[in-house]
Amino acid sequence: MSTASARWAAAIPFLFVLLWSSGFIGSKLGVPYAEPFTFLTLRYIIVLIVLVPIALITRAPWPKGRRQIAHVAFAGLLIHALYLSGCVYALRLGLPAGIVSLIVSMQPLFTAAFAGLMLGERVLPRQWAGLALGFIGTIMVVAHKTGSGLTLSATLPALAALIGITGGTLWQKRFCPAFDLRTSTVVQYSVSLALTALLAVTTETMQVQWTGEFVFAVLWVALVLSIGAISLLNHLIRSGTAVNVASLFYTVPPVTALMAWGIFGEVLTGLSLLGMIVAVIGVWLARAR
Repeated sequence: MSTASARWAAAIPFLFVLLWSSGFIGSKLGVPYAEPFTFLTLRYIIVLIVLVPIALITRAPWPKGRRQIAHVAFAGLLIHALYLSGCVYALRLGLPAGIVSLIVSMQPLFTAAFAGLMLGERVLPRQWAGLALGFIGTIMVVAHKTGSGLTLSATLPALAALIGITGGTLWQKRFCPAFDLRTSTVVQYSVSLALTALLAVTTETMQVQWTGEFVFAVLWVALVLSIGAISLLNHLIRSGTAVNVASLFYTVPPVTALMAWGIFGEVLTGLSLLGMIVAVIGVWLARAR
């Protein structure tokens, strides 16, 4: 591997965390102007408008056979449709964003618990310690944002999101670890669009306030997150262990908190700052060499 390639490979995890964290900021900007599932539907439509021509013009190879297409599509439903829909619907039902972040942040622990069963990966004691430390750090970061509103009905969608991102990562690593990013991403977003559009049509008014802020938000989450960050996530899943990839999600709440502080002026407590340090140390321990 050349020096430039090695540097790019080392930078990918950091770039992924930065882009993935920005998605929460983009969603916060856009959701006030459109209902959650309508917002996701528009997001997926924009992604497909960009990706389909790219896949066709470059003659990218499609997943081979119905079985492979089914595996790619199912992983996409879990990672894109279930995860994102669960998050936005939990917020719509009044679950505080801090609680949503905390529930979803259990993903690395769940991934480690099932990585041995599904992938045959061995989780080292150092990694377990890092995962536990990362979760503690996440609690410290979001502690002041939890608030009230913790009900069973609002918590269930967040738990569904946790299952989606955990199951999707493991499923993709196990059944479709190697695929062309251009065509397989088209498959994944197509099935996700079908589901979220159905939810939007059946549960929402689908009215949109086309403000400048909304247009910026939906373009940002579509192009930067759904294409940029997801491409990096797929690369990480393909090239690393499931536990290593999942551990990166512990750094998302701290980075998101820093972005929210800089953009929205949200409160950043001393406990949050300490939690960021703890979470980063946990990720460093969890990412096995």
